[in-house]
Amino acid sequence: MPNRETAAFSNGHSHFSKISVATLLIALGIIYGDIGTSPLYVFKAILGERPISYLLVYGGISCVFWTLTLQTTFKYVLLTLQADNKGEGGIFSLFALVRRFGKKAYIPAIIGAATLLADGIITPPISVASAIEGLNGVHGLESVIVPGNNLTVGIVIAIISLLFFFQRFGTKIIGSSFGPIMLIWFSMILVLGLIPIMHNPSILASLSPYYGMKLLTTYPKGFWLLGAVFLCTTGAEALYSDLGHCGKKNIRLTWIFVKIALVVNYMGQGAWILAQHTGKLNGLNPFYELMPHWFLLTGIVIATLATIIASQALISGSFTLISEAISMNLWPKVKIKFPTSIKGQIYIPSINTILWIGCVGMMFYFRKSEHMEAAYGFSIIIAMMMTTALMFGYLKFVRKWNMVIIFIIIGIFFTVETAFFIANVAKIKQRWMFLFFEFGLVFVMYIWFNARKITNRYLNFVNISQFIKDIVELSNDKEIPKYATHLVYLTKANMEMQIEQRIMDSILNKKPKRADIYWFVHIDISDAPYTMEYDVVEIIKDKLIRIEFRLGFRVQPRIHKLFKKVMQEMVQNAELEFVCKYESMQKENFHADINYIIIERFLSVENELPVKEDFILDAYFSIKGVAQSDQKAYGLDSSDTIIEYSPLFIDQKDKLPLKRIKHETSGKYKVYV
Repeated sequence: MPNRETAAFSNGHSHFSKISVATLLIALGIIYGDIGTSPLYVFKAILGERPISYLLVYGGISCVFWTLTLQTTFKYVLLTLQADNKGEGGIFSLFALVRRFGKKAYIPAIIGAATLLADGIITPPISVASAIEGLNGVHGLESVIVPGNNLTVGIVIAIISLLFFFQRFGTKIIGSSFGPIMLIWFSMILVLGLIPIMHNPSILASLSPYYGMKLLTTYPKGFWLLGAVFLCTTGAEALYSDLGHCGKKNIRLTWIFVKIALVVNYMGQGAWILAQHTGKLNGLNPFYELMPHWFLLTGIVIATLATIIASQALISGSFTLISEAISMNLWPKVKIKFPTSIKGQIYIPSINTILWIGCVGMMFYFRKSEHMEAAYGFSIIIAMMMTTALMFGYLKFVRKWNMVIIFIIIGIFFTVETAFFIANVAKIKQRWMFLFFEFGLVFVMYIWFNARKITNRYLNFVNISQFIKDIVELSNDKEIPKYATHLVYLTKANMEMQIEQRIMDSILNKKPKRADIYWFVHIDISDAPYTMEYDVVEIIKDKLIRIEFRLGFRVQPRIHKLFKKVMQEMVQNAELEFVCKYESMQKENFHADINYIIIERFLSVENELPVKEDFILDAYFSIKGVAQSDQKAYGLDSSDTIIEYSPLFIDQKDKLPLKRIKHETSGKYKVYV
């Protein structure tokens, strides 16, 4: 049955379905930091050290405009936002919608998630470095702030380290400033772009697709410029991931303003470049050259704040992504904290540490923002391609669109993204070490998902009905010491009258456990994000009860709190009758004698497995050894929880080729007196 928390969340989503100044500011602050700070480095990356020409400038602006239009506007704002899962978005929300239609749907989901997490270690250093490097245009700092030198790298690392340090406190205090700061940022880049355009209005012609096509087809090595062009849309995936935080209408309306500001700034940079009549950029960043010198320091401060907000959005998104992966059995259980009272705001210490180490490592490895561009583009294009693959399943099986229309739409996106992929792959050939991080993430998710499938396949389930008599007799046998009033087991059995054999062995065989009431608790992870429901089945009246929790993949499974809530409601509704010595039983937060039994499995040395499954299970149990225990993951108190260990037998042979031999002299076994 739904509870008040679910209702409160629903009300929150209806709030974001409305449009107001507050919701629009929230959308600006949460969503557009990544894509909004791209003018810091995109046009500089396109021009590089190439000779300046009208074709390069006009073609570059045209490619940027149509990339934003096709990838961001058409694919994400208009199409992908429709694939909402009860108001939530993101690659795992999309996976939850389509996973029942294909056994291999988890593959694009884990690859897409891994590359999005990799984005979390690239966005902070490339964004903050791009802002800090602008200081070399300030008089007196030209020889001090040099891209790639130790001082610049140290400043960037210091800012990033402070950002990760403050994650443990949440963003409740400073989060309200994100929207206004990003509004100032977009207003600033809009004005900065308008001024050069007013002096050279002919730059508006660069929006024609003609110049983009001509650049890619006639300019020397023009196709490979797509690697730099793609950087303009790297934050598009955040539009979908943050759907639940802002609402579809707010995202679509704010995107109009954001896109105008971005395109105007790109055109302004192009107009300024053409007005200089210089052969090359010579290391200048056209973004900062738009600023009057008296405004440069202020502009750099605003840019730095915008990049910090962009980094914060990626870090928070990484926490949410891992939380969802844990619920969907795609990631080991890790400690999750809730630093504030804001719903959905979480902090994962282990992931925070991994991201911080990754960001610092990226900064030391690449040193300059321009060196990170290929790695940045590569990670995001992979994530976009995986979203496209899952969108195919969504349009086909969920929306049931005409296949011709689906092939046309997905074909266009896949063709464009393949071109971007090829261009980005060519650029990372010299700096590929960061790929180890992405491969590591994919490896962990793949192992965890498939190992769970293998172990679940060999679970031995039995029918509860054949043990009912034994359980009743055990519970009523006063000669056996009482183990607990309430004995709770977590079960994976989906059927009401089924249970794992190992649980029955724990109750009846190993050391008989007498209890007043036996509880079997099953957790079903719902495809909806914030479902909180439960059902109760009394297998034996006031003796054996099964509880079925249906929790959304974004809900933390705090089983102890949920279980006590169920007990309280059953007592209040006179559904549960037993003698309890606690007078506080009827109070709001009652106490009861509850013992949880968790059965941990270990891999038996007697198993004989195929090489692939043996490798997967070895890796799984190695990872499991450093992951958080089920006791902590489910919010169970160590004083109320007993851990039992049971060997996992897989493909064990019933008949062993063991042969007895007779003694050579007597034909019998030896006897010594």
